[in-house]
Amino acid sequence: MGIRFGASGASDSFYNDKKQRSSVEMPQWLREQGLGAFEYQCGHGVRIGIETAEKLGFQAREYDIQLSLHAPYYINLCNNDPDKMAKTKDYFLSSLKAANAMNATTVVFHPGSAAKIDRREALAIAKKNFTAILNDVLKEGLSHITLAPETMGKRNQLGSLEEVLELCELSEQVKPAVDFGHIHAVTGGSLINKEAYAKILDLIKDRLGQEYLQNLHVHFSPIEFTAGGEKKHRTTLDVEIGPDFTFLAELLAERKLTPVIICESAGRQAEDAVVYRDIYSRFVV
Repeated sequence: MGIRFGASGASDSFYNDKKQRSSVEMPQWLREQGLGAFEYQCGHGVRIGIETAEKLGFQAREYDIQLSLHAPYYINLCNNDPDKMAKTKDYFLSSLKAANAMNATTVVFHPGSAAKIDRREALAIAKKNFTAILNDVLKEGLSHITLAPETMGKRNQLGSLEEVLELCELSEQVKPAVDFGHIHAVTGGSLINKEAYAKILDLIKDRLGQEYLQNLHVHFSPIEFTAGGEKKHRTTLDVEIGPDFTFLAELLAERKLTPVIICESAGRQAEDAVVYRDIYSRFVV
């Protein structure tokens, strides 16, 4: 399967014709834009019913759209409270069940908060809790769906690239969701040349292997940031806001990598995904 570009949630333009629209219509709409992937958003809870999820999955197969799902933001693996961990487990399982119904390949999640705890301790707690959850996932028969911890954009969040890779080393089911905008923001704007992107790709290959790098799950969008990291998602119309996709596009073409690239631009997810697709096409021989 080749490289795919797609959207995280619905662009404003999806609703601009004033019609009553459903997420079930998204696969056809994205295909009409020349895109091939969609990340269904459950950030504020898994509210999609199984029947609707199945309909979305049918439409995705009909229009050749690869689906992923973003789990609730409430997940926090860095917590020893049994009640809160029970809720985190429920968020994982409900996300995976919805993903299974729609035939999504990947569930993306935020690992948790490291604001009030030493980072190494936070990571140790997260690894312990995640290992227990992975065992529950296996018992539920849902281990065929990739769980993808996302690299995060704020300094007080667990989710540096190194931390994400450590979580991925726990199980073959776990693969990184690499958000280059987040990495750019949390490092104070470090992705300014091709070499900076290459270091990220090389580290993933060295730690996890070529197969993980080959089919990477990527988030990309311009992100405004402060000293604390991510402030706000922007769009390609904000030409002064990075990171620049061109460097990554050139590397993907040179290395013949086939990721799914999900655009999270504010209100222009599909439109900016098309921009990124067209940038990439300039490097394809």
